[in-house]
Amino acid sequence: MQLHARRRHAVARRRLLIAAAAVAMSLAAVLCFSRVDPSGLLAAPARALQLVPPRRLHVRLGAVKGTTATATPAAGRKSRPPPLETEAVLLPDWEVLVLLRPGAQDDAAGNATCAFGSVASSPARALGKLPASGRRAYLCVVPVPARRQRRLRAPRLVISSSSSSKVSTATSGGKSPEILRWSSRLVYESAVVHGGDVLVFAKGVNPRQGVNRAASDIRCVYYRRAGTGGDDAVVASLPAATSAQQVFRCPPPPSTAASQELRVTLAVAGEEPLPSLAVYAPPRSGSSTTPAPEKKLICACTMVRDVAKFLPEWVVYHAAVGVDRFYLYDNGSEDDLADQVHQLNSAGYNISTVTWPWAKAQEAGFSHGAAVLRDSCEWVAFVDVDEFIFSPRWNQSDTPTESMLRSIVSSVEPDVGRVSMRCADFGPSGQTSNPKEGVTQGYTCRRRAEERHKSLLRLDAADDSLLNSIHHFTLRPGFRVEWSKRVRVNHYKYQAWEEFKVKFRRRVSTYVADWTDPVNLQSKDRTPGLGFEAVEPVGWTHKFCEVNDTLLHDATRRWFGVGFRNNLTTVGHSSSSS
Repeated sequence: MQLHARRRHAVARRRLLIAAAAVAMSLAAVLCFSRVDPSGLLAAPARALQLVPPRRLHVRLGAVKGTTATATPAAGRKSRPPPLETEAVLLPDWEVLVLLRPGAQDDAAGNATCAFGSVASSPARALGKLPASGRRAYLCVVPVPARRQRRLRAPRLVISSSSSSKVSTATSGGKSPEILRWSSRLVYESAVVHGGDVLVFAKGVNPRQGVNRAASDIRCVYYRRAGTGGDDAVVASLPAATSAQQVFRCPPPPSTAASQELRVTLAVAGEEPLPSLAVYAPPRSGSSTTPAPEKKLICACTMVRDVAKFLPEWVVYHAAVGVDRFYLYDNGSEDDLADQVHQLNSAGYNISTVTWPWAKAQEAGFSHGAAVLRDSCEWVAFVDVDEFIFSPRWNQSDTPTESMLRSIVSSVEPDVGRVSMRCADFGPSGQTSNPKEGVTQGYTCRRRAEERHKSLLRLDAADDSLLNSIHHFTLRPGFRVEWSKRVRVNHYKYQAWEEFKVKFRRRVSTYVADWTDPVNLQSKDRTPGLGFEAVEPVGWTHKFCEVNDTLLHDATRRWFGVGFRNNLTTVGHSSSSS
């Protein structure tokens, strides 16, 4: 009897302790989110820093805790200094993105390998450096044997030195942490933008198109990562100012807190903070010996993957009609993009490449571009590499001039923040392979209807939320959209099948279904008559041919000669002096 009584008392005490803990956690959440007046946040972005005292988080905020790399020294050589701490995230199609920690010194010229424990390994491909933190990114594929593991852990990064056959091998003194999943909620990038605000890019907070969680429900959490076994220390928790798609605008942390490396994540009301890969990189203070680049009238921004062979034609043409600079968001290209960019820059063109390895994050990439380019460009054309801005009136000119496109934006009223241009979609035009003379001269038959549109955006007119539908942005109050009657976009959308079928790999837009997904069958984002597999439809070479249109074909032949895509040295470019 006494034993049963003691057991009943013990159970009662445990229940009481559990209830007390639950009440304490609820009160902590209420106190955290009651620091901000929701109505005030909805009315205007909060600028006053509202800090919480430094505290320890019981939730593990860090992404993948450091796998470290230590060099195996050759005989007579000193061991390589600091270890390579890495983080990793599993992307679609069993691809793994491996990021070196900020400031890590790796051998960029060496051969890299991802080692998945003792099970298997695969080659790692260098992607470049992420824009905000400068962290070097690598991509590898999970080998089939490793996919069978119940818990997939972050791979070890093995880099062979360019000067030695010895390798530096990632070791962690134990098991590597579990890998982060791109399919889950994740903060993946950040950027400090005009005015000092911080953009935080996150998956999973606003997963549905057109449905955005209120900014008043979200806090921006800046924290320092702890060492092995410790808890991450929060240094500031501030209210988000905007919430749209995968982009969240946050106030910066206090300058005193940013003296050391900080991470940034998001905390949604009533939920645990999201795991984060994002590093807060404060703007550099003091004078710089490198002058700021001259602000140009028109830039072009696009996302690319394995389109290097099309790049020269697109750049040469648009530079000739008035585009001053080009920004390419590289989504993991495996072709010779870097070589093509180098050749074009050597020929006098102005091209910058931004590493953007995130899957199906085109809208977020363009939001990033619209924010970070504000001090470099007045207007930006958000068009793809298979799209060419053109006016039928230009066909009457013997030579292209930069005033052709510049006159479009210079002539609008001061309250015009976006110039929209209708698209003419061209078909295969009888081609069975990529035309050697280029797309503008090789595809000459198009659809009659103009269903889509692209835009030229005045960057200071973009809404603070940076909300966009890939190629056109929401504008701030007081600005309006003007539809151009002078220019259109020639979209070489339905090319020869060998080129078009590449699209089946994956579409880059966040909210557009992949070609292989059997959903949204009637959507205009789908190609009429195309199934869900990369199988050439009957009669493809002559589809989408309703109007024979040779206007741009004739103009480019007259301006640049036949196949100017391969004759860069014959093309003059003077915009760099304007």
